[in-house]
Amino acid sequence: MSEIPAKATEASESKESEESEESKESMGSGDPGGGAMAGVPTGATAGSMAGAPLGGVDGAADGVVWQSSPPGSIYDYIKVASFSIGPDGLVDQWSLRAEKLFGIKSERAVGMDPIEAFVDPDLRERGQRKMAEILDGREWTGVVPFRVPDDAESGAGTEGLAEVYVMPTRTEEGERAALCIVVDVRTLRGIETDLAAAQAVFGQSPFGFLLIDTELRIRRANERFAMVFGGTVDDHRGRTVRDYLIPHEAERVSATLRRVLETGESVSDMQVTGTVPGSPERRNWSVNLYRVESGAGRPIGVAWLGIDVTARRAAAREAAAARRNLALLNEAGARIGNSLDLETTARELLDVAVPGFCDLASVDLYQGLLAGDETPPGLADGSAELRRVAFASAVSDAPFIGGPEPVNVGAVHHFAFNSECADALRTARPKTVPGEEGGLIQSTLAVPMVAHDTVVGLVQFSRTKGSEPFGDRDRGLAVELAARAAVCIDNARLYRREHQRALILQRSLLPPGDPEASGLDIACRYLPGNAATEVGGDWFDVIELPGHRTALVVGDVMGRGLRAAVAMGELRTAVRTLALLDLEPAEVLSALDEIARGLGTPGGIQQATRTAGRQSQRDADLSEVYLATCVYAVYDSVTRRCTFANAGHLPPVLVEPGENALMLDVPPGMPLGVGGEPFEEVEVELPEGSLLALYTDGLVESRDHPLDEGLQALVGALTDPSHPSAGHHPGAATRRADTSRSLEDACDHVLNTLDTHHGEDDIALLMARVQGLPADSVGDWTLPREPRSVGRARELARGRLISWDLEPLVDTAELLVSELVTNALRYGEGEIRLRLLLDRTLVCEVWDAGLVQPRRRRARDTDEGGRGLQLVGLLSAAWGSRRTPRGKTVWFELPLPNGDTGLTDPAEALLSLF
Repeated sequence: MSEIPAKATEASESKESEESEESKESMGSGDPGGGAMAGVPTGATAGSMAGAPLGGVDGAADGVVWQSSPPGSIYDYIKVASFSIGPDGLVDQWSLRAEKLFGIKSERAVGMDPIEAFVDPDLRERGQRKMAEILDGREWTGVVPFRVPDDAESGAGTEGLAEVYVMPTRTEEGERAALCIVVDVRTLRGIETDLAAAQAVFGQSPFGFLLIDTELRIRRANERFAMVFGGTVDDHRGRTVRDYLIPHEAERVSATLRRVLETGESVSDMQVTGTVPGSPERRNWSVNLYRVESGAGRPIGVAWLGIDVTARRAAAREAAAARRNLALLNEAGARIGNSLDLETTARELLDVAVPGFCDLASVDLYQGLLAGDETPPGLADGSAELRRVAFASAVSDAPFIGGPEPVNVGAVHHFAFNSECADALRTARPKTVPGEEGGLIQSTLAVPMVAHDTVVGLVQFSRTKGSEPFGDRDRGLAVELAARAAVCIDNARLYRREHQRALILQRSLLPPGDPEASGLDIACRYLPGNAATEVGGDWFDVIELPGHRTALVVGDVMGRGLRAAVAMGELRTAVRTLALLDLEPAEVLSALDEIARGLGTPGGIQQATRTAGRQSQRDADLSEVYLATCVYAVYDSVTRRCTFANAGHLPPVLVEPGENALMLDVPPGMPLGVGGEPFEEVEVELPEGSLLALYTDGLVESRDHPLDEGLQALVGALTDPSHPSAGHHPGAATRRADTSRSLEDACDHVLNTLDTHHGEDDIALLMARVQGLPADSVGDWTLPREPRSVGRARELARGRLISWDLEPLVDTAELLVSELVTNALRYGEGEIRLRLLLDRTLVCEVWDAGLVQPRRRRARDTDEGGRGLQLVGLLSAAWGSRRTPRGKTVWFELPLPNGDTGLTDPAEALLSLF
């Protein structure tokens, strides 16, 4: 309460009792604060007036105890002031609180007319009447609007509302005066509002509210808090946070409360975890703390506002788990399936799952599917053989400790028929396998890998003890991961199957074993691309031609897969067919070009040519373009000359004895399938012992090595002094003994020197060392065009065969030579040339200038002639004719006699004709 003037007061004229007299006698003479009310020390508060000993004792004089206003007094919050009015109706005393309330110093206020100074002009007349009544000795109480004078030092021009209590008094001279007690009504209204708000917090708030004192004990709790933790509001008074939280959580919260109490810094959204009575479920609260202070600014406690965010936290965890799962699926989509290798795809799945989803994982695939079985087990038997293709662990390198016996990667195993894993494979549904007691594993999700309604394997996701157990969301994520990986693995399996089939097809179309050729030592290599690249259309071939000649072929069909392999097979078959016609190399490539253009067109090249001008767009879309490069060479072992023709292929490389390797200048021509351009031929004489290399672009070109660098590297590898083909070779006596082995070493040297492990394309390499036919193995004679040349031819053939120690062949050879020379005399033109060639077989050739090719026919029983070529076909291993630049050549071939080969008796052959 405010200070009160020190002059004596009396309640009214009719109440001049003994109490008033006693009051006058007991009052002090004055007080520096502006006086005191009867028996009340200056500055006393409501608490002191009530007699409560709350304040400290300042001292005692004349039997009066003076006390200071205790902390937390109501007068710290409301505005109460006092002043006194003299007999003249003017202010004669002005308290310090009146100075604060009205903003007018006492020096100025004393002597003012309160009605004129503070009352609105419209109310002054009424106010003067009330003042007169008061000075007549009447008490008055009421609510009065007031305004602060404009010239006031503070609060100028403001208006207010005050509740005034006026008590009549008398001066020492006995004149009537008045004591006025003024309370600011607006402050009281604010306090009423604050009290209502506080009551709402404690009685109506849906949030838990606590008022904690300076000793960190609950001073007051609201209804919501009591509803959650049980009991009544009064039951929680005096408790601490240790009565509600586990020890370490209570220590943390208590430390925070002390910090707020000491520093005054508020704490927002502090997360508190605990349980409520009657429920083991962990609850989460978001707590806001702020310090509560008295009106004098002294800390009196901490306010606690708590909100149950358990559902919100659960939703946040669910959202975080959903985001994590979505991120895991996005990562799986980006990382799984980048390779067409089964094992790599399985490892990619585990790289995504461990440790982001689980602690250990493994992938098992059906062994039958890996072996190319076309009838996968499906849902029939969950105990079929599987192969462990991948395993990953986030707990060092530990296997499934406490689970079944560990299986090594690459091992073949099976699950017991009644096991959860076998059941998962049979039903194509995920199963949860609990961990064993005392083991590392908490639980395992066994998820079948299903692709295109086919179970291809099983993936196991395991979490160790201490990790969060698998939930329904985790099960769905595991199924999705397994399904994505299963599709990629099945695609890889199908690709591997197609790749293997194409590779088998391609290898079946290549020469089996080590090819053999007259006058050449052959070595070859074929390296398919890796599993990530489809099989290509590279091929090579070695074709024996009549007259101990050999065709060497290397080609490359553009494109990959079965399409390229089939096209390669068709072109290789066409090459062999054309080679048997003994066409020139340029003619062979021209015919191949037409065949290649007809491969992608229904009906072949003729149909394509006829409909070229009127082909519809639909037919054009159905047509496929087949392009290929090819180099075709024909080597004659007698002359050691080789004729080359090239259709867009890389140039051959020649290494002469003692010389550096060089690329032959063979006009490249256009690739097969383009058409419209003729092909050129180049004839080269190959020195004895020289090395010829034909190859495809996979040997010399890759993503990291351009073509020019690869060609230079190939030339350098063949020129390298450490290369087995470099330098001079041994003499003829020992040459054939080691030339085959050294040629194989030469192939290995080239493959090891160049970058052949990139796997981007197939590699075909064909190397041939020239071993010309020795001069003593050739018999070559020219005969005049006369009948006696037949006998002369028989004599020459007999003599040369005897010198070659081939007496068993003399009779047959004489008979067949006689028939061919006779035909040349009868149907040919110009002089006759007879040539015998000895190598792995005996070849006899009869040359003439006639262009008409002999044609074999079946003679009738009555015909006198027409049986000569039939006889040649019966007695020889092979026969035929070919065109030459100056006519034709008719030839036959006889196998050399040995213990395993029997010769046909000429007499029996003659008799069989009739």
